[in-house]
Amino acid sequence: MTRQILWATTALVAFASPLAAQDAFELDEIFVSGALTPTDTTRLGRAVTVVTAEEIATRGLTSVQEVLRALPGVSVSSAGSSLTQVRMRGGEANHVLVLIDGVQAAGGDGEYTFSALETANIERVEVLRGPQSVAFGSGASAGVINIITRNSTGGSRAEVAARVGNGYEVSIFAAERGEQGGLSFGAVRSVDNGYDYSGDGGEKDYTNRLTYTFDADYQVTDSLTLEFSLRNSAEDYALDGSNGSATSAEEYVVDDPDTTARRTELLARLAARLDMMDGRMTHELAYEYTENERDLGFFATLTEATVLDYQMDFALDGLDTDSADQLATLYISAESDRSSSNPDYGRDTVSYAVEYKGSYANGLDVQAGMRFDDNTQFADSTVWNTALSYTFASGIRLHGSAGTGVVYPSYFELYDNYFPSFTPGTSNSQYNGNPDLTPERNRSFDIGIEIPVMGGAGLVDITYFNEVLQDEIQTEFVSYDGGTDTQIYTFSNQEGESTREGVEIAGELAASDRLDLRLSYTYLDARNPDGSVEIRRPKHELSLGATLDTFGGRGDVSADLRHVSGNFDTQFWGSYETLELPAITTVDIAARYDLTDTVSLDAQITNLFDNTNSDTWGYANRGREVSVGLKARF
Repeated sequence: MTRQILWATTALVAFASPLAAQDAFELDEIFVSGALTPTDTTRLGRAVTVVTAEEIATRGLTSVQEVLRALPGVSVSSAGSSLTQVRMRGGEANHVLVLIDGVQAAGGDGEYTFSALETANIERVEVLRGPQSVAFGSGASAGVINIITRNSTGGSRAEVAARVGNGYEVSIFAAERGEQGGLSFGAVRSVDNGYDYSGDGGEKDYTNRLTYTFDADYQVTDSLTLEFSLRNSAEDYALDGSNGSATSAEEYVVDDPDTTARRTELLARLAARLDMMDGRMTHELAYEYTENERDLGFFATLTEATVLDYQMDFALDGLDTDSADQLATLYISAESDRSSSNPDYGRDTVSYAVEYKGSYANGLDVQAGMRFDDNTQFADSTVWNTALSYTFASGIRLHGSAGTGVVYPSYFELYDNYFPSFTPGTSNSQYNGNPDLTPERNRSFDIGIEIPVMGGAGLVDITYFNEVLQDEIQTEFVSYDGGTDTQIYTFSNQEGESTREGVEIAGELAASDRLDLRLSYTYLDARNPDGSVEIRRPKHELSLGATLDTFGGRGDVSADLRHVSGNFDTQFWGSYETLELPAITTVDIAARYDLTDTVSLDAQITNLFDNTNSDTWGYANRGREVSVGLKARF
């Protein structure tokens, strides 16, 4: 690993080379959901990255997948336009919990499928790396992605935007805020003509998505506030099949223009907050509901989850809970989830958690918590975490965290008996669930240093992480039925430990009053218990970017380079070899120009040099695409 660390350090030195920086780099005060209560990122001991709406617009990022691809510790892989997986620090995709406005995006079972999740009407994306199960429960073993949508701030505002390219997108947003509350509404229609992810010049696989959001809050009295949020999405898309009898990548993905599917998502939250003791104590009672449905025509699956939770915050230093330096929190929740794929089964969990956050005058910040889950289907579990941050007078900040996480088996892994429609002359697969599976458990620590560079013109953060996963669930071959040409599989917990370690580097630099630079690099070594490489977890991921203010101060131009190498994946044909994919290098550019004070024009080119690339064997990624957008604010 020494050579890789030296490589990363070389990149860091190049980034921090002497440039004529005149303006000091300033960190905005950003509070993230890094614990049971929001925490200032400059005081949080855990590894976190926040991408704001301004950065999303400047870089021309039109999907959440694009936002995540350039972040440290995050790996994004696509197997076609309708399936994008996100992994963090080498964990599985279902080890990353995705929240939208604090509500779990998947219906309590398995991973969230990103697909055509657009960035229109998104305020920011928070990414927390490492186990977060104390605050967020099962599924947050490797990290959390919290997507915050826009809501009402001050006064009245409205926005209309349109984009054309490989399809089109139209969005609207309106918000109103008065003395006692506010409300907002947003809608996005996104039509993507798609691309041929078989890579053989076949038909394009489209995506058509419509999303509505509504948010409202009302201050009933000086101490009681009610909040409500609702998000509904419906997505129609085309997909291709796969050929289990293929002998090459070209034969594996089969163009099928007649296969379409539909995916719907419903997320809702209703909460009441009561302030007591002049704000030194707050109580919040919330109800959350998540419903996901996927209809492939020949079968449909509906998953749903409900959460009823109560949280009490108490300021130990006598201040109000929003500004307290010493805060204690008690959290209790009751969660239920169900899946139509196995209607005879359900899971119920009652959770109890406590947390302490302390900020001290000498620059020390502490966060610590513990959670106990009382489960109906599994053995009960206890997880913990702790984090420290210390800021020196020079501005250098040390941060570190340690903790444990847990992930429960999915309904498919536990109970499913999937019998495909057998087609003579083709290879089929059958999966049988294993109800004796135990939860996967992760333990982790990281330690990092945040360094001001170039006299405060920039900031570089270097973090080493080490994680160990026990009882990792694997797909296990059982037998072969020659009569139907069917391979039969089940699921089991692996013996031994899956190890993951690496280095994350993130940097920002105001090179001049007009030019900003950014860097992200991840080195990852993820291994199975037998020492083999975990698939779809690249060893090296590098992103370099720059934004130049131009057009006489009326706009900007951005460029981003992304390089990925050391990515292994299994070829699901022939002898099922696990081999390294070719390295990927892509360049994206974007530009914005303010036509007036309220109307702006923007343009993007993704994969500028039209490089052929793939995250998974058999599936091609998009080639060069151009889009142009217009936005009006009122």
